[in-house]
Amino acid sequence: MKKNIFVIGLEPFNLRLLQKVHHAETYEFHGLLDYDSVTFDPDMDAETLLEHAFEQLDAFPGTVDAIVGYWDFPTVLMMPIIRKRYGLPGPSLESVLKCEHKYWARQKQAEVLPECVPSFALVDPFDEAAADQPPLPYPFWIKPVKAHSSLLGFRVNDIEDYRHALEANRKGIHIFAKSMTQIMGHAEIPDEFAGMDGWKCIAESIISAGRQCTLEGYVYQGTPEVYGTVDSVRGPNRSSFERYEYPSILPVTVRERMIEAAKRLVTHVGLDNTPFNMEFYWNSRTDHIWLLETNARISKSHSPMFEKVEGVPHKEVMVDVALGRKPEYPLGEGAYRHAAKFMLRHYDRGRDGLVTRAPGSEEVSEIERQFPGCEISPHVSEGMHLQDSHMRDSYSTELADIFVGAQSHHTLMHTYHEIVDALNIKISDLP
Repeated sequence: MKKNIFVIGLEPFNLRLLQKVHHAETYEFHGLLDYDSVTFDPDMDAETLLEHAFEQLDAFPGTVDAIVGYWDFPTVLMMPIIRKRYGLPGPSLESVLKCEHKYWARQKQAEVLPECVPSFALVDPFDEAAADQPPLPYPFWIKPVKAHSSLLGFRVNDIEDYRHALEANRKGIHIFAKSMTQIMGHAEIPDEFAGMDGWKCIAESIISAGRQCTLEGYVYQGTPEVYGTVDSVRGPNRSSFERYEYPSILPVTVRERMIEAAKRLVTHVGLDNTPFNMEFYWNSRTDHIWLLETNARISKSHSPMFEKVEGVPHKEVMVDVALGRKPEYPLGEGAYRHAAKFMLRHYDRGRDGLVTRAPGSEEVSEIERQFPGCEISPHVSEGMHLQDSHMRDSYSTELADIFVGAQSHHTLMHTYHEIVDALNIKISDLP
């Protein structure tokens, strides 16, 4: 009998990766909820999504053997609720909230890793007095306590920036806040955090000086392990990600310190039987390590890179842990020594633009054939307005994801630039 594994928001690209894990022939992957409803629905309602998930699973004629997901909000926070209902392995909702609720997470981090945590403060964007009382010295970063893809996140350099950020969050935070508050209603929240719902923001001191990376790991039966480190390179605006590279080129001693910190933190918050990833900065000048955030899931963006280097996508870790099995990873059996995910961006600072030239699907396939080891996922099409794209943050629009494998870092970068030239995407800025 095949194991029935339900994947929240399953779509073709990630299904192909799931089908490459070991023992895939013994699994049956089923989509749970549709892709759009758990990724880009502006009217997202977590309670409705949970009801639909329960209806689908209750009606399934076979066994429900695992629930997995690699999307951010609300997927990562719905999984503990769904698993609990069906008696499946996984972390508690409270432990996941201690990672995913940015203010609660900072509180827990400061308890065990105070030297790695910047100054932070809770901000109510709907407080009329907030605009006249900046919570931290400039500059600082402000964002909702739960969002994704840097949406509604702003660097604040002065009072004008601060007031703009508050206004933008008042207008847009409902996209996340309603569902976040609904999910928190399923958890046991300590009295001191009562009222700390999804309608709040967090301000944090800027810690972006240095080199950023992400640790990928898992906790199995109380024991945390880290199996890979991915370097994260931001673009010229110091906010938007431009590429991820695996394996990391950070010094081994630095990575060891990060790994030790990560293990202490996930143990402290009680995270168990789940993959996780944790983002850090290392300031090479001061040798200081800063912790950015923890996510109780794998990073889907890293999966094709792990496949190119290790031979199997790290979705295998996600599946193994969900089935109650200790992963055996990494493998070192890939075709390439280096791999990267490039996020081709147009830096528009929130302004609209018109896509005047973009490749069609046949042209993209031809470029992939021309450059073995690359995979391209365009996010724009000819005639499209950038303001209609789901792949936007406060400062840029992502035009395409480009995965590349190579035997050297030099070849990796050279191949990427050749692919960008071949794609030949053109944008006309609009007022």
